[in-house]
Amino acid sequence: MGMRAATGRTHTARTTMIAAAASALLLGLAGCTAVSDAGATTDPNDDRPVVLTTFTVLADIAENVAGDNLRVESITKVGAEIHGYEPTPGDIAKAAEADLILDNGLNLEAWFAQFVDGLDVPHVVVSDGVDTINIAEDAYEGLPNPHAWMSPLNAQIYVDNMEAAFAELDPENAADYAANAEAYKAELQLVNDELTAELAELPTSQRALVSCEGAFSYLARDAGLSEHYLWAVNAEQQSTPRQIASVIEFVRDNDVPAVFCESTVSDRAMQQVVEATDTTFGGTLYVDSLSEEGGPVPTYLELLRHDAETIIAGLTGATE
Repeated sequence: MGMRAATGRTHTARTTMIAAAASALLLGLAGCTAVSDAGATTDPNDDRPVVLTTFTVLADIAENVAGDNLRVESITKVGAEIHGYEPTPGDIAKAAEADLILDNGLNLEAWFAQFVDGLDVPHVVVSDGVDTINIAEDAYEGLPNPHAWMSPLNAQIYVDNMEAAFAELDPENAADYAANAEAYKAELQLVNDELTAELAELPTSQRALVSCEGAFSYLARDAGLSEHYLWAVNAEQQSTPRQIASVIEFVRDNDVPAVFCESTVSDRAMQQVVEATDTTFGGTLYVDSLSEEGGPVPTYLELLRHDAETIIAGLTGATE
C-alpha cells in the first residue's frame, strides 16, 4: 500500500496559524528530543520507528499490530473530541519527528490536512477499502459516515492497512506484523460474533438505537438495529431545537425504552429528550476515545463490548 496524503477541508485562518507554528518549530527540531504537551520527553534510548495516530482508538489497534517493534503514540489524548480538535505546537513538533502518521480519513479529522501540510512524513488512511455508509441528513448529507471502526468487521480492514504500512516502513519485521494482524483480526471476529449474537436477542420493538451523534451506523448495520440521533457528526457539539424535537417525536412514536450519548460530548440535549418522554437514559457510549487505564474502556475491544452491553441493558430495561 502506498503512502499518500489524505484530503480535508481548508480553513484559511487555522491553516496560517498552524503553518507558522510548524515553521518555527521545525527550525529548532534537528537533533532535539520531542516534547509532549504534558512536558514529558521521549526516551532518547528508544530508537524504534515512531507511528503517530490521530486518536486513541487507532493507537490501540496499531499497538496490537505493531507489537514491540514500533512506538505508537496518539496525537489526541484520552477524552478528546476528535472532529474539531485544535492541534498544538507540541503536536506539530511530535508529528515532524514521526516516521509514519495514521489517520482515519472519511472527513473525520477536519483539521488533519493542514496539520500535515509541509511535514515530510508519510501517512496512511486506515479506512481505505471500507464499504461506507453515507450520512443521510444535516450539513454532511451525502458524505461518508466517518465512524467505520465501530464495526469490528471494518476494523479488520483497518488492521490490514496498518499491517501493510508497517511492513513498508519496517520490512525486516514484516512477518511479525502479519502474525500480529492475523491474531488481532481473530479477536475482532470473536467480538463481532459475540455482540451481534447478543444484540440479535433484542425484540423488534426494542431495536432502535438513539444517541447524541450518528456514530453507530456501521454497528447498527451489522447488528440489525435502526439508528436515530440528535446530530450526524460532532462538529458543532450543539443540538438545535428542531433536532431535539425530531428525536422526541421518534422516541414517542416508537416507544424507545432508552437513549444514549457519547463520552466526548455533553448529554444535556439528550436529557431534554428523557424529560419530554417516557424513555430513560441508558448510559454513556464510547466512540471517539478510549478511557484512561483502569477506566471502563482502556482498549478498543473493551470499548466494543462496553457499548454492546450498555445498549442491551438500556433497551431491555436492565439499567432502570
